[in-house]
Amino acid sequence: MVRILFALFLVVNVLFFSGCGSPSPTSENVEVKDLKQPDFPITNHSFSQPEAVKVSHLDLKLALDFDRKVVKGSATWTLDHKQEANYVFLDVWGMQVLSVRNDQSDEPLPIILGPAHELFGQGLAIPIDGKTKTVTVEYETDPSCKALQWLPAEQTADKTMPFLYSQSQAILARTWVPCQDVPGVRFTYSAEVKAPEGMLAVMSASNPTQKAASGEYQFQMKQPIPSYLMALSAGDLVFASIGKKTGVFAEPSVIESAVYEFGDMENMLHAAEALYGDYVWDRYDVLVLPPSFPFGGMENPRLTFATPTILAGDRSLTSLVAHELAHSWSGNLVTNITWDDFWLNEGFTVYFERRIMEALYGKDFADMLAQLGFQDLEHTVAKLDAEDTHLKLDLEGRDPDEGLTDIAYEKGYFFLRMLEETVGREKFDAFLKSYFNSHAFQSMDTEGFLSYLESNLLTEEGMKEGVDLKAWVYGPGIPNNCPAIASERFASVEKAIEFWKEGAYPGKLSTKNWKSSEWQHFLRNLPMDMSQKQLSELDQNFGFTQSGNSEILSLWFVRAIHGRYAPAKPALEDFLSRVGRRKFLEPIYTAMKESDQLDWALELYGKYRSNYHAVSTGTLDELLGYSTPKA
Repeated sequence: MVRILFALFLVVNVLFFSGCGSPSPTSENVEVKDLKQPDFPITNHSFSQPEAVKVSHLDLKLALDFDRKVVKGSATWTLDHKQEANYVFLDVWGMQVLSVRNDQSDEPLPIILGPAHELFGQGLAIPIDGKTKTVTVEYETDPSCKALQWLPAEQTADKTMPFLYSQSQAILARTWVPCQDVPGVRFTYSAEVKAPEGMLAVMSASNPTQKAASGEYQFQMKQPIPSYLMALSAGDLVFASIGKKTGVFAEPSVIESAVYEFGDMENMLHAAEALYGDYVWDRYDVLVLPPSFPFGGMENPRLTFATPTILAGDRSLTSLVAHELAHSWSGNLVTNITWDDFWLNEGFTVYFERRIMEALYGKDFADMLAQLGFQDLEHTVAKLDAEDTHLKLDLEGRDPDEGLTDIAYEKGYFFLRMLEETVGREKFDAFLKSYFNSHAFQSMDTEGFLSYLESNLLTEEGMKEGVDLKAWVYGPGIPNNCPAIASERFASVEKAIEFWKEGAYPGKLSTKNWKSSEWQHFLRNLPMDMSQKQLSELDQNFGFTQSGNSEILSLWFVRAIHGRYAPAKPALEDFLSRVGRRKFLEPIYTAMKESDQLDWALELYGKYRSNYHAVSTGTLDELLGYSTPKA
């Protein structure tokens, strides 16, 4: 037996980054047999080395401290030994590790942390042998934890209680749960959460629908999921049922409008099942978050987290719900094995989303969404380096968040649409249904999918060469055989734009029956250099500045910024003070920067940055060259 001294472990117990809490304590009186200092290589943005020892189940206990803005946790992992190993490795980032144990140790084990990495956190090595069944980590998150946003009551809809929510994708789960934070590792979990009295806590699991007087809640996720789908929220929430398998959680003042907005959710679920098989996650509910949420939605299993910016009052933006529902098959059921393969999650989901929307609202509606998507794709291709426009990415050494672009979503969609048009919809639907069923609760990489595609769909002579898989998957830009989408409804919008450009007064345009998609197409095709008179006439006739539709508002604000249209400024500032969705913030702040109004952008950003999640501020800090003021 070798006594492990404090001095030995001081070498590997490095401090966390600045602002990430105190250094973790080290046990200096623990005897460990034949312990060798571990290596901490980074593979697929992780230190976890699951090829040797993989986690399979998590027992989680959490206590939420809103005063200190920390979560105190205990994570017990069940292990699946793949190879003989002296350690199991977990990812951690910016948390204080308080103690580690395994089921064979009566005393705490040494806390062995690898060097801190700016983008990926640290590895935590826990001593084990071949007989170790479980390991337990006691820890506490830091108030600056990147995944968790703690909102004061005044930043919520009802302004009665503070609010907490998590955002784990892509690699932020490790900031609030020590885990093997790679999408290729799946596990089941159970959890106990202690929240302040008066709050309802919910997770990506089976959920309560009523508040517990004690603030104590239990959760079960019986289907295995990857770490990025771990999710937690707590606040003044209520629940309302929409259908047999669907419902919505929201703050009391929001619940009525949310129930109306998501009224078609049960029908979406039935349409999805009719296309690609049974929904296997028991329930599909949506949580409407405060507006600081950085994404439109996050496909946490059983409980999509959604931005309130889709509550337009007319169900015009609920394709986002169809998108997150579709993830229940593409992404949650069959998952990209690495973030280089992200298109396997998102391209499939956009394709599935548009098929759901077509089933409910017709082909014209779905084709308008596809045309808007193609516009987004062209814009993205124009601004990215060529290698980042491949479907199969190379994100080694980079933040995987850099791969969350319209390439994965829209180029992926058009690749699948091209396959559908090549082989026919009936054959392609049968292929996709078989793909989901045969790979359920598994991970997939690009090469594995292409092999399955060639063996199960592109089986006719010369078909593989005819679709040119390499150009689509490993080549830059938009291939020449990208499907062309036509829309009669958009054609009428384009006629109206030409009529306006020729000098027609906005009130003379035929816009009476336009829906959100038509208005988006109209605004996207207006010039950036409009005069004050043009901006004023458009606003007076169509009420853009006062629109309740966030998609329309964000497009209008960009043009108002470029045209220095003063009447839009109060509404713009109000929007930036409330909304944290990166999709809207990035183009608005970019417009300020590009129109030589950077000082104004920095003024507003400095004012409202604390309202945004770390996912958004990470992008905007770089865009604006913003540095956090020193205390």
